[in-house]
Amino acid sequence: MSLPVHLVDSLAGVSVGDLVTVEGDEAHHAVAVRRLRVGEQVVLTDGSGRSVTGAVTDTGKRVFSVEASSVEELPRPSPSFVVVQALPKGDRGELSVEVLTEIGVDQVVPWAASRSVAVWKGERATKSLARWRSTAREAAKQSRRSWHPTVTELSTTAEVAELVAGADLAVVLHEEAGAPLAGLPVPASGTVVVVVGPEGGLSPDEVATFVAAGAVSVRLGAEVLRTSTAGVAACAALLARTARWGG
Repeated sequence: MSLPVHLVDSLAGVSVGDLVTVEGDEAHHAVAVRRLRVGEQVVLTDGSGRSVTGAVTDTGKRVFSVEASSVEELPRPSPSFVVVQALPKGDRGELSVEVLTEIGVDQVVPWAASRSVAVWKGERATKSLARWRSTAREAAKQSRRSWHPTVTELSTTAEVAELVAGADLAVVLHEEAGAPLAGLPVPASGTVVVVVGPEGGLSPDEVATFVAAGAVSVRLGAEVLRTSTAGVAACAALLARTARWGG
């Protein structure tokens, strides 16, 4: 059975034999909810490529310590995958973030598309962004990722266009596109950006803006996917042609 994974702020400089202390909500959940016990083997990660495996040496109400028996540091995966996710309605945003995290996406960019039903403003924006980030954090732990994804602040169309312009490959998923996603070459390094529209679809102006910035408008197939699943389908198809997935 896989060992439980817990997140810490940093594992920089940790060596075999060192004690690592976990505090706060992460420790409280492990000790009070999951009933972590002394002697149990766990994995600690800082989400920045470093992980430690070791036995729990002591526990408290909101704290526990682990003696490192092995330390691993992995390079950042390449190419980097960025998904621009138009705001969906309901909890479909968290679903999208969860599955994108599970397959290895490196960054999720919430986007206020012109046809997005959901609107992030004021307190709602703060709470919604916090839920997306919490979802990414928990999904990264569940999928045992050494590098955790980031969820950025809400972006405008102009900001997404700048992101597209700086990418090594950028695609816009559009059901009316003439080119299939399957025919695109995927760079071995750099950044891949995938733009996913809202339930109401992309506006012609948005498509034109992103294409002008350097994106390729592509279709996934004959089927029209939901906004919460289109990104994961596209990224999986692209990842399968990279060294990240053994391509």
